[in-house]
Amino acid sequence: MQETIITWATPVFFVLIALELLVAKLRGRPAYASSDAVNSIGLGVISQIVGVFGKLLTIGIYAWCVEHLALFTLPADSLWVWAGALLLYDFCYYWLHRGGHRVNILWAAHVVHHQSEHYNLSTALRQTGTGVLLGWLFYLPLALLGVPLKVFVIVALIDLLYQFWVHTEQIGRLGWFDRVFCSPSNHRAHHAVNDRYLDRNYGGVLIVWDRLFGTFVEEDDGDRPVYGTRSPLRSWNPLWANAEVYWSTAVDAWHARRWRDKLLVWIKPPGWRPADVAARYPKPAFVMPTERFNPPLSRGMTLYVLLQFALLLGMATQFLGMAGTAGLPTLLAYAAYLVASLCVLGALMEARRSAPWLEALRVLATALVPLASGRWFGIDHLDGYSGLAIAALFGASALALGWLSVRSRESALPGKPAPG
Repeated sequence: MQETIITWATPVFFVLIALELLVAKLRGRPAYASSDAVNSIGLGVISQIVGVFGKLLTIGIYAWCVEHLALFTLPADSLWVWAGALLLYDFCYYWLHRGGHRVNILWAAHVVHHQSEHYNLSTALRQTGTGVLLGWLFYLPLALLGVPLKVFVIVALIDLLYQFWVHTEQIGRLGWFDRVFCSPSNHRAHHAVNDRYLDRNYGGVLIVWDRLFGTFVEEDDGDRPVYGTRSPLRSWNPLWANAEVYWSTAVDAWHARRWRDKLLVWIKPPGWRPADVAARYPKPAFVMPTERFNPPLSRGMTLYVLLQFALLLGMATQFLGMAGTAGLPTLLAYAAYLVASLCVLGALMEARRSAPWLEALRVLATALVPLASGRWFGIDHLDGYSGLAIAALFGASALALGWLSVRSRESALPGKPAPG
């Protein structure tokens, strides 16, 4: 059900992104950088892919608990059950979100959502791939109270989908609405790294939780939010985006001399380090960033990346559509292909020297394997015309990539102009 709703909602997301882009352009305010948007949406794709395999944690455990441990049997056709479940879910979300900023192992998952140095609707789609590991724990109170599985799944989607629209700078203050609900103004403050805003405004639908528990801050026009994290990612690699805090924490745990510190480094607030580790392996103090990470990319390569990314989005939609029917080996192989492809596109956007060769291998394999085997992920008998179409599309991609790579090398020679 969740994959179906997300699939149907995706075109709406992109229509709203296009509208935001148009409004920003008319106002003369740069809102998007193509590489950042591709990276953010790509991380959302990976989050959905992981969700297909993580249902045992996100849904399976909840279903078992509501069946065997529930204190009450609540009707799924009662309006007050739905209203109460949505309210309770949002309350639990507040504490998960707050924990995601105050407990390092939870921050390791949540950090993905904050890594973008831009703030727009594509940032809303930038979701973690590892949140399924521990996030389910915070929603068990709903199962213990007997909230039916169907109700839980739908209110979770409502809470998630609501939060999409608040990720924009194109909507200003909303008066009384800002005092009750999570709004663009409230959530801009949440995403900021300024001292004034740090670790505030955790509410998902309601901001009243923050007012009740002392974590609310109002956006100040005199202190404009600066977005990102205090340890900038500076990479378009989606796997590293998901792994960076786990890795740095594991390294600190390895270097710590005391066993107590090896544990504390995971459960203390983000940024905490054992004294002996901080002394032997110091890190620079945080300085408010003045430039955003955005390696230069030619116009031609930018268009190439956007086209390949659009094709991958279509494939990801197919993947989600077949999630309930295809076998596990097929799903794992397709997931590996999609994730690897997003990583290669990330390397292209970073202008890494190996990236054109890896991308050439990817598009040539995508062109030739379906044509030779007559198969595609989830499709056992690919008709000849479809195989030829895939071969032609990705074969042309390989040619375009080669031409762009040659132009890029030529422009790097002394006296040559940069490619347009």
